[in-house]
Amino acid sequence: MELVVEDLAVARGGVPVLEGVSLRLTGGHALVLRGPNGIGKTTLLRTLAGLQPPLSGRVSLDREEMAYAAHADGIKAMLSVEENLRFWAELHGLRDIARALEAFRLGDLAGRLAGSLSAGQKRRLGLARLIVTGRRVWVLDEPTVSLDREAVGWFGAAVRGHLAGGGMAVIATHIDLGIEAEVLELAPFRAVRRAVADDFDEAFL
Repeated sequence: MELVVEDLAVARGGVPVLEGVSLRLTGGHALVLRGPNGIGKTTLLRTLAGLQPPLSGRVSLDREEMAYAAHADGIKAMLSVEENLRFWAELHGLRDIARALEAFRLGDLAGRLAGSLSAGQKRRLGLARLIVTGRRVWVLDEPTVSLDREAVGWFGAAVRGHLAGGGMAVIATHIDLGIEAEVLELAPFRAVRRAVADDFDEAFL
């Protein structure tokens, strides 16, 4: 399996932010996106994951192969940690959550309501969902927000395990995750700002 992006242009609020983005990623490899705040990292990741349409260009891979994690943890407050993971696993046709619990050291919290967790614990649970999706490509937007140094290490280990199994990851982060990854600097792809006819507001997604 291979992720190929060709001449992709993306917009935020109807204004182009990046254009001419091309990349190629194969199983077992990760790509880290770099660039100043506001350059369009989040917009690019949302477009790759199929959450908003591109202005032009092509993404080769079916979005059903991708799992997206951004700033929202995506957990159900009135379900326990275990119930949250089982919900997501069953949604993707899987049953085993043991590896996700272990990877993010959630075993002792399995019976706790998600709404009672600390910010860091909620983040760990949100990231543990990646493992139970069974999807091959992880698309990650600043995934280490709210994590302490130890938990960042657990997350890095989870990514390395995913890659070792033939998975891929595209990550926007300024943190050293301890993984081998190519780096794509987005500054050369900054678009000439101009409004587009078909205004698209991602805030409504």
